[in-house]
Amino acid sequence: MDNKIDHIKEQLISGRMTRREFAQRLMVLGIAGSSAGTLLTWADQAQAGAKRGGRLRAGIAHGSTTDSLDPATYENGFMSKVNYAIQNHLGEVDHTGNMSPELAESWEPQNGAKTWVFNLRKGVEFHNGKTLDSDDVIASFQHHMGETKSPAKSLLKQVSSIRKDGKYTVVFELTGGNADFPFVASDYHIAIKPSKDGKIDPTDGIGTGAYVLNKLEMGVRFFGKRNPNYFKDDRGWFNELEMLSIVDPTARSNALTTGEVDVIDRVDLKTAHLLARKSGIKVEETTGTKHYTFPMRTDTAPFDDNNLRLALKHAINRDEIVEKVLFGHGVVGNDHPIAPSNPFHAATLEQRTYDPDKARFYAKKAGGVKVQLSAADAAFPGAVDAAVLYREHAAAAGIDIEVVREPSDGYWSNVWMKKPWGACYWGGRPTEDWMFSTAYQGGASWNDTFWKNDRFDKLLIEARAETKQNKRREMYYEMQQIVRDKGGVVVPMFANYVFGTTDKIAHGKMAGNWDLDGDKFHERWWYS
Repeated sequence: MDNKIDHIKEQLISGRMTRREFAQRLMVLGIAGSSAGTLLTWADQAQAGAKRGGRLRAGIAHGSTTDSLDPATYENGFMSKVNYAIQNHLGEVDHTGNMSPELAESWEPQNGAKTWVFNLRKGVEFHNGKTLDSDDVIASFQHHMGETKSPAKSLLKQVSSIRKDGKYTVVFELTGGNADFPFVASDYHIAIKPSKDGKIDPTDGIGTGAYVLNKLEMGVRFFGKRNPNYFKDDRGWFNELEMLSIVDPTARSNALTTGEVDVIDRVDLKTAHLLARKSGIKVEETTGTKHYTFPMRTDTAPFDDNNLRLALKHAINRDEIVEKVLFGHGVVGNDHPIAPSNPFHAATLEQRTYDPDKARFYAKKAGGVKVQLSAADAAFPGAVDAAVLYREHAAAAGIDIEVVREPSDGYWSNVWMKKPWGACYWGGRPTEDWMFSTAYQGGASWNDTFWKNDRFDKLLIEARAETKQNKRREMYYEMQQIVRDKGGVVVPMFANYVFGTTDKIAHGKMAGNWDLDGDKFHERWWYS
């Protein structure tokens, strides 16, 4: 069978066979489902001129000396990209926003989606030579359950048990039905790692990914070489991968224009149009679920008063923020995290607008508002500028916001979820349940507002198991309204992912769930 597949691949690459003929031959060979999908993706890339070779160099806007290889600690874009380079997950989000098989070749719900059966790929090797099996999956999941600070812990609270049914089948039993569980099971923290005696070594840097870790200096540089035994024929085109942590946006742009790197994320939006004019440079963007926020700790005075929170929500001019911080590369937010691209986005929910009179009204009910807002551009590009604009907007309502400029290095460990009010960004999630469970469910590890609402938590569980789409939509609409009116977060905008590359970089259709093609640019792109 392998010889036959190799033969038709050769015919396709040489031009003696069209993609349609290639697909028909796959059918004749009895290849269907995810396996056919993988080969057809390979066919698209082959006909687009995808080829192996070269070292990909990327300048990444994140990275901290406090980072760790432990998947339970990933909290910024640099480590997310490292994660996807060296490790894989049960599934991955494709360019359509749907979940596609990865280490699991298929899955199926049973018992009203309370039981999920995952069938693993056979013959997948870790970088240390161990063959993937059910024990590795179970141990990798258990690393995020029990006594752990992993953000995935709240997502996995619904899992009552995990068991293996043979060497390549894993069965998850849930406390209630969840139609979106394949998305949950593929959370980027839940990287599948090799196990020994029922445990994983979370910091060994070993995975099944396209690149084998060679060197990693936290907050500085990652270097890896292509995995010669990678199980995806249509991925991992580069021989070597180098990622540099370049937090300063001007330095990132300079690194691209001088040829130090081939790819940068988070293009400085103030100068994106100038960068795009430079010879040999491309500026591209994708629309997804990314949003910028100002979370307040609702367990800390004065943010425990909803009148104060409402005052601040009415005191920001979202349109001006989108214009002057995003430069039009995004849309206004409505103080909840569900993006217009999400399937149950509450488009009919009244858009909150800048209203100094309402802000003054709620500020008076709160006994006056004088607060500090911590910000650094590590939180999101232009975060300090946005905070300064916010201060000016609020002043018109008699609200005093002191902007505290924080160091970028260590921002996520020293400021986020530590200081009472700060700036933050979220990549968002493809499903409402995933986003809400990660950051808004009472007690969730990454609930950065420390907010709890009984009605919201009840709806979260009910909507997860609801199979009637109209009823589910009503529940998610109500949850968005609860967060908007009672929650502790200001969500002024949803931002596009804007990035730059040399014109030597090629790719197919891109995913928008994370920056740089779902943070998988290093395995999906190639040199033209």
